[in-house]
Amino acid sequence: MFQDILEFLRSFGPLGLFIHSFADAVIFPIPAFFLQVSLSIVHPKDALWLATYGFIGCLLGTPLGYAIGKLLGKSVLYKILKKQWIDAATNLFQKNGEAAILIGSFTPIPFKVFTILSGCLNFPLWRLMAYAALGRATKFYVVGILFYLYGNAAEGMVKDVSLYIALIAVPLILIGLYFKRRHKRKKMLQQQQAEAVPSAKPVEKPVLEQVTDQSPSA
Repeated sequence: MFQDILEFLRSFGPLGLFIHSFADAVIFPIPAFFLQVSLSIVHPKDALWLATYGFIGCLLGTPLGYAIGKLLGKSVLYKILKKQWIDAATNLFQKNGEAAILIGSFTPIPFKVFTILSGCLNFPLWRLMAYAALGRATKFYVVGILFYLYGNAAEGMVKDVSLYIALIAVPLILIGLYFKRRHKRKKMLQQQQAEAVPSAKPVEKPVLEQVTDQSPSA
């Protein structure tokens, strides 16, 4: 059935990829990557346009996937996807939601897992959109650029593109998170130290000096 759906979407070219990418962020279990590669093999010179259609479709579908998670909860994921994908994504989210979305954009785990989980776990929608835009743009355009530059020869290159992107991106993400947490801890420490320092109070004169000051001068 899914193969028939893919063939149907392929017949629409870039529009089919747009629809597939939109559905990929919402509920469709097959990643849009497969249709992007299939269309790019046939039209390598249009690979960048295909990447753009896929990227925009994914971004427009992201809020809908988020709303599904918000309204229906995680149970909907177990009905349409493998439990191991959901458990892996949940584990990433519990450690760091931001890293989960970025890393999830590069992995073979369907992206809808992260959009729906974001809604389930009340992750801010604007952050989801920002990190989804960064991560998905990277994957769509890396595939598009390879086909545009190398034509059909890129078919062998993109088989492990998720792995290659992850090998480069994940260390950068982890380094960024390290410095972000370090800056946050430093800021909290400075705030705690500022709160611990008592506010300066005016020094009161001894009672004898106060009386002396109030007495009339000779």
